[in-house]
Amino acid sequence: MQLPRDVVVGHDAIYEVPDVCTDLKLGVKATIVTGKTTKNIAGELVHDLLKDSCKHNVDMMISNNASMENVEDVITCAKNNMSNYLIGVGGGKPIDVAKLAATRIGIPYLSIPTAASHDGIVSSRASISNGKTTTSIQASAPMAVIADTNIISQAPYKLLAAGCGDIISNYTAVLDWELAHRLRNVPFSEYAASLSRMTAKILID
Repeated sequence: MQLPRDVVVGHDAIYEVPDVCTDLKLGVKATIVTGKTTKNIAGELVHDLLKDSCKHNVDMMISNNASMENVEDVITCAKNNMSNYLIGVGGGKPIDVAKLAATRIGIPYLSIPTAASHDGIVSSRASISNGKTTTSIQASAPMAVIADTNIISQAPYKLLAAGCGDIISNYTAVLDWELAHRLRNVPFSEYAASLSRMTAKILID
């Protein structure tokens, strides 16, 4: 099971981006993947922080759809920019695009969510659309997650409610997993299951 190496959560946590990138020794060239709306919410700020504080060479891609076409566009942009790492800023779609693109290139990526609507902001799977259906594709977990609670708290209520529902569903998801392990010999991780149960319990309690 892959876990982020660094997790920063709190009010104004976004301002920790330069320090996190420096501490992780990610390099000086980055490509930010964000959405049209989330660019104004956090994407531009991340761009300016890295350019001003770290003197990084930073490019930015707008990706409003988590499609394979957008993934390929980001891969091309990142390679042309010789990016050392990617940064997904926004909701699930930009982060999923950055996630899969970084995995295909073989470089790390950071996840900077602007909403807590589901666990895709930290997971190693990317939900990618091919036009008619959406497929969950194995990728890599983020090198770091930087969650600014001030930004996330201003997201629409329905997104936070969706995230809470996603966490509560961990209870039944773990039971399904245990059943699949017993009946179909599906690999089971007690550590991952315990983390899932704990998160759901913390939220409910």
